[in-house]
Amino acid sequence: MSGEDLISVDYEVFGKVQGVFFRKYTQAEAKKLGLVGWVRNTEAGTVEGQLQGQRSKVEKMQDWLKSTGSPKSHITKAEFKKEKTIEGLEHSSFNVVK
Repeated sequence: MSGEDLISVDYEVFGKVQGVFFRKYTQAEAKKLGLVGWVRNTEAGTVEGQLQGQRSKVEKMQDWLKSTGSPKSHITKAEFKKEKTIEGLEHSSFNVVK
């Protein structure tokens, strides 16, 4: 570890984010950055989840969730809540939750 804080943050992404492989791309991007956590669709038509990892990598993922997403998605906004510093990772990988 680089001595950088580990953080955990919950997220919800709004827009056209279901039926466009958003969860699959989110999982791939998180794994590429070395983050752990989860992602799932909500009944409200949004995608939500949790990110955990080094602060700089979580911030990169937040930017990706706000502006990039999957190729066919259309993101109107992304909200981030409950950001906190953690002692250790609470997940072993990044999973798509059904």
